[in-house]
Amino acid sequence: MLLPLTRFQDAMPFDISDFQRAPLVSGRFVKPLRVDYVQNGHPCSWEVVQCHDSVAVLLYHRDKDALLLVKQFRPAVYLNHPQHLCTYELCAGLVDKDIPLPQIVREEIDEECGFAVPVENIRKISSFFTHVGISGNQQHLFFAMIDDTMHIHAGGGVQSEQILLEYVPLAAANAFIYDESKAKTPGLMFAFSWFLANRELALTPG
Repeated sequence: MLLPLTRFQDAMPFDISDFQRAPLVSGRFVKPLRVDYVQNGHPCSWEVVQCHDSVAVLLYHRDKDALLLVKQFRPAVYLNHPQHLCTYELCAGLVDKDIPLPQIVREEIDEECGFAVPVENIRKISSFFTHVGISGNQQHLFFAMIDDTMHIHAGGGVQSEQILLEYVPLAAANAFIYDESKAKTPGLMFAFSWFLANRELALTPG
């Protein structure tokens, strides 16, 4: 039985209307391109998107014995799968500044989730490539523990992000991985699996 998620904030409606498509002339975060190359003597071409790498962090709340996720509307998912009005994701952000990755993670935890986590408490899990057929960007995955003493504000992201926070009780984490009714990323599924397989190591300080 899948235990219910615990909503951290009051629900904001994902009220989407007037959803339209238009050509992207000049993007702020992505650049669509066609690349031409020769592979084994044969001319080839491929449509790609050039974009930033990213960081993501799995957050375990000690007092709640739960994993904290962000929930938001993703236009790209809605465009192709309109039955999914929102996605469940790890706290994450772009690597768009020249500072150490754990510092970017710390800033994202603050902005999206409202917790102040010391940089030294943010631990690297691994790195992997996502969207290998179109963008090939790399995501760096981290882990951090949080508790009520670190909570400094409501979170929710900056500007127009409109992020909700939800807790997945640890007892429901494995079932959540395989619950296809909830749109989620492979990075989230990997992070949950890593935590469940390495819980004792993950919760060991240092």
